[in-house]
Amino acid sequence: MPFARVRTPQGITTADREGYFRVELAGRFAQGWNEVELELAERPEVRATARALVPSPAARFGVISDIDDTVVYSNVTRKLRMVLMLALSNARTRKPFAGVAAFYRALHQGRSSSPNPFFYVSKSPWNLYAPLVEYFAHQGLPAGPLLLRDFGWRMKKDHKEEAIAAILDTYPRLPFLLVGDSGERDPEIYAGIVRRFPRRIRAIYIRSVRPAEERMRAVDRLARDVAPTGCQLVLAPNTEVAAAHAAAEGFIRPADLRKVRADRKADAKTWSVPDFGL
Repeated sequence: MPFARVRTPQGITTADREGYFRVELAGRFAQGWNEVELELAERPEVRATARALVPSPAARFGVISDIDDTVVYSNVTRKLRMVLMLALSNARTRKPFAGVAAFYRALHQGRSSSPNPFFYVSKSPWNLYAPLVEYFAHQGLPAGPLLLRDFGWRMKKDHKEEAIAAILDTYPRLPFLLVGDSGERDPEIYAGIVRRFPRRIRAIYIRSVRPAEERMRAVDRLARDVAPTGCQLVLAPNTEVAAAHAAAEGFIRPADLRKVRADRKADAKTWSVPDFGL
């Protein structure tokens, strides 16, 4: 089967065998979300609408966040648990970590009238794109481009590093906050980004999901490594601790810290993490 050819505002591009393609758009676009019309070159009656984000020039920073075990429980360190959770849940039954939605809304709003853009980078496959978009909308999380990866033998091990670097290259004047977890390699990946882009990363928030002493010492060493660049790496046991640091640094409004605290308590009372006994 030949690869699909797609007509975009920049001309015709060719999708890969799974139907995915990438195109860089030039021209004048409004701030915020813009609709981009697409159609199959050989069958122009087959059309779709994509969305492209143009951050406000007044944004104070951007946020790049992991998804699995940072925003939502995924058990990426235990593959069978992850598969079962995906199979037995949906956008309405899966829940974010307590207080995360309020914290992300606070970072998105910041302390000005111009919203700060969000980007989500994950090792999750593109097959989960639609469920994740539905999940973000249902939970009230800030909308943002999702950079996922191919599933199967073509999976790139350095996908996350390349995706984050591409975002920073695209917006060279915008500083960023990075949010991840300690379950896999987020601290190491983010520290590498700081070394590659010194002075561009204002803070790194790492959710502590592996409290083993050896792991905590390793993250602490990384925090000392990035400190000379002006970046602060915060290992947080919960969302409230990260939000308190963000408020102290002026990333969010003090009033929003109270909302995060209240939402975290409310979230913790209304649901619990499913346990599949694995």
